Amino acid sequence: MATKRDYYEILGISKSASAEEVKAAYRSLAKKHHPDVNADKASEEKFKEINEAYEILSDPKKRQLYDQYGHAGVAQGAPGAPGGFGGGSRDFDSFGDLNDIFGDFFENVFTGGEGGRGRSKKTRSARGEDLQARISVTLNDAAFGSQKTVKISHSKTCQKCSGSGAKPGTSSKTCPQCKGTGNIHFRQGFFSLSQTCTRCQGDGKVIETPCDGCNGHGKVKASEPITVKIPPGVQEGTALRITGAGEAGYLGGPPGDLYVVIHMEADSRFERRDDDILVEQKISITQATLGAEINVPALDGQVTLRIPPGTQTGTVFRMREKGIPHLGGRGRGDELIKIFVEVPTRLDEKQKQFLKELAKTFGEETPPKDDDSFIKKVFGK
Repeated sequence: MATKRDYYEILGISKSASAEEVKAAYRSLAKKHHPDVNADKASEEKFKEINEAYEILSDPKKRQLYDQYGHAGVAQGAPGAPGGFGGGSRDFDSFGDLNDIFGDFFENVFTGGEGGRGRSKKTRSARGEDLQARISVTLNDAAFGSQKTVKISHSKTCQKCSGSGAKPGTSSKTCPQCKGTGNIHFRQGFFSLSQTCTRCQGDGKVIETPCDGCNGHGKVKASEPITVKIPPGVQEGTALRITGAGEAGYLGGPPGDLYVVIHMEADSRFERRDDDILVEQKISITQATLGAEINVPALDGQVTLRIPPGTQTGTVFRMREKGIPHLGGRGRGDELIKIFVEVPTRLDEKQKQFLKELAKTFGEETPPKDDDSFIKKVFGK
């Protein structure tokens, strides 16, 4: 009787190897010597030997017995042996998590690298996919709400067959190839495998007489206008959901939704800052100096703003609750009014004389008649 090789030697590891090192060594050797990769008899025997070694060394209790007593400690019927191994003739199906050991090896060997576990049978009431569209709105639309129309191309459930794909009066049949499971089961070497049925593409059903309205697809293409309600307060990037306006569901399942993403158009009057709006307002030098009441534009029309005496360029006034409504909440943002004092660019002789007199009252030296430096200094002229 041939002497069994040392399990550590078979896997090419030391006796102090960790569980992860045992697993890594097994994975590498199993891929190399798998019968579906190497069809010769020697590789098949080597593969069995590798499996036997791994089964012992991957189990802490069996590994301890093996370390103490050698092969005798793990032979079937040995004292304290947890079930024994039976001389290497175990059923391969009793392995633990094979997917954890082989990972994508199953997929590459048995399915050409395209995913080898087979698709599960499709759900007959699968929901349709969601769609997205983009729509532009004005500042007034965002402030007061509006309605917009967007044209959508999507699929809809076929009305003739109600989404079944079968001609009215007929029905789909159980796939004769997979018997309705959606998968084909077969054996490869030591493994029992399954992959998606090629006849029904995983549906488990086949349509022998397709609906002439949709050619058996259960849905048809449509292009139609969708009315979108724009609520007050929307801003750039807000996504509005239109329930049921997406792609048709699979085999009569519920449709997906349409998400309409908001794009804000630039406004010639106001700059938006979240829910506040900013407007720039020019006033005269006399209004800034003496104070005044002026009308300024607002989303609702015009509002009156009191300018206190001595107002400087760059001063910002805040009008409460005159901005954009808060989306889905109460209240509104504010209107911010930034002041710019206008300096006149043309003065007649009388106006210049008035300003010279004013300069004297401020204690400034009156410029010579032919020297308009004061005017140039104040007005740039």
